[in-house]
Amino acid sequence: MSSRALTLPAWEDISAASRYYWGYQYELGRRVLVPELQRRGIFHPGDAVAEIGCAEGGVLMSFVEAGATSALGTDIAPLRLESARRIADRLGLQITFAVHDILADPIPESWRGRYHVVLLRDVLEHLDSPETALRRIAQLLRPGGYLYISFPPYPSPYGGHQHLLHNLWGKLPYVHLLPEPVFERLIASGREPDRSEVRRLRRIRLSFGRFHRAVAESGYRIVLQKHYLLRPVFRFRFGLPLPAIELTPLARLLPEVFQFLCMEASYVLQCCAECSS
Repeated sequence: MSSRALTLPAWEDISAASRYYWGYQYELGRRVLVPELQRRGIFHPGDAVAEIGCAEGGVLMSFVEAGATSALGTDIAPLRLESARRIADRLGLQITFAVHDILADPIPESWRGRYHVVLLRDVLEHLDSPETALRRIAQLLRPGGYLYISFPPYPSPYGGHQHLLHNLWGKLPYVHLLPEPVFERLIASGREPDRSEVRRLRRIRLSFGRFHRAVAESGYRIVLQKHYLLRPVFRFRFGLPLPAIELTPLARLLPEVFQFLCMEASYVLQCCAECSS
């Protein structure tokens, strides 16, 4: 991996918000995900890598910098992908970006069975059918390929994404676990798109149990799992020297209890020939 960190000049057509999101995505990839997956023999220079829900593409660009090839980034938000395209072009990185809904849109033939590694970071909990998403992503992977996933389990302190509401109640942990009438009153002052999203996450409720059932039904094999009280991304998002604190042994021993404290669950799944067919 290159020792030179990518930096963004003050380009006028890249907003401050896009620069911020890209920056912490890139640092998470460069300093955490790429080294971890390389050390475990999951990612190698020359591997084809795709990211579902790539947003500004910072994580994916860190893999390209480390030698990933045939890089593909997809998202359902065209404006965020446009920022990603501009950044990649200015940095001279060869990446294909496509507006694509992993649940609703056909999988292009050129993507099928192509990728050694697929990344799905903080996306699965937003998808109405995590089970369907895992099966469809398997179509992108080569037999024996790997899917990296991270998500906050729904019972965790902010697993309902109530912070999206930008109101007083959204700052409090576990608000999303309150009874329905109380929950609805507390989210009443939020913006309608954000209120709709926290309601949708409440319907999906991606718990440890649901995730593990989806993995088993999809035919993947879990090769790595980690559970965090403090997420690795926090130090980059907030610009603070926060440690990543793991709960993995406890969460594996008593998952139904410790998912209430787990701010991030991350997994590497391996795709067998059957799951990619």
